[in-house]
Amino acid sequence: MEIEAALDQIKTVVGPRGWIADPGEQEPYLVEARRLYRGATRMVVRPASTAEVAAVVRICAEARLPIVPQGGNTGLVGGGVPPQDGHNVVLALGRMNRIRAIDPVNFTMTVEAGCILAHLHEAAAEVDRLFPLSLGAEGSCQIGGNLSTNAGGIAVLRYGNTRELTLGVEVVLPDGQVWDGLRGLRKDNTGYDLKQLFIGGEGTLGIITAATVKLFPKPRETDTALLALSRVEDVMDLFSRARAATADQLTAFELIPRAGLDLALAHIPGTIDPLAKPHPW
Repeated sequence: MEIEAALDQIKTVVGPRGWIADPGEQEPYLVEARRLYRGATRMVVRPASTAEVAAVVRICAEARLPIVPQGGNTGLVGGGVPPQDGHNVVLALGRMNRIRAIDPVNFTMTVEAGCILAHLHEAAAEVDRLFPLSLGAEGSCQIGGNLSTNAGGIAVLRYGNTRELTLGVEVVLPDGQVWDGLRGLRKDNTGYDLKQLFIGGEGTLGIITAATVKLFPKPRETDTALLALSRVEDVMDLFSRARAATADQLTAFELIPRAGLDLALAHIPGTIDPLAKPHPW
């Protein structure tokens, strides 16, 4: 199939709201946040359903047209930026943003790949549950990108990386077939755990279109402590004691060197030294 014919077919599949060819409108999809990496594309494709993603993948496979899957494009390593040669389509999943189901009794939520992470937090909170994945870009990153990069976030000590928060995924395979691996079962010993091939795969083996993720009880109380150390060698002993003292409920643990505090004190107005006297760590 010729490339132009393939692009015309894609336009038909996704409809007038589902593609962008204007260079100005494509701009946000071609650069990353620091503007260090820039690519080009023949077309930005914005499907609204799994069926549309599958149809687009089939067309691109037949035409030998590369696909660059893209979520919220909040990464800082250029992974979501298309190649500079422009011989590709960017498949942006932002229109696939439905929360398909919430089961507070089973502590699960099934969501589409284009859902913004902060919206998952809000939906879980509405049923008195917690979705613990949290990172700086949560107001604009999408769960599909979090899954595809196996994001860790700030609560990884307590809840694990994204792969540990995922019970099942729905994936469009490279030939356009859809693998429905959405499951809410925790004690699942049925052979190969195929979802793990796609979580962290960055779209190389398939495009994640939906996922069933774990919810947790909302913490009723949270305590934060800041402690001073004279030797960096003592930090792991403190870490171990904190885990033991909290029955392994420790959510986050950060080591801050004195140099980091000094930089903040020197350059950020209004900051104060949090301790009575300076300490190395």
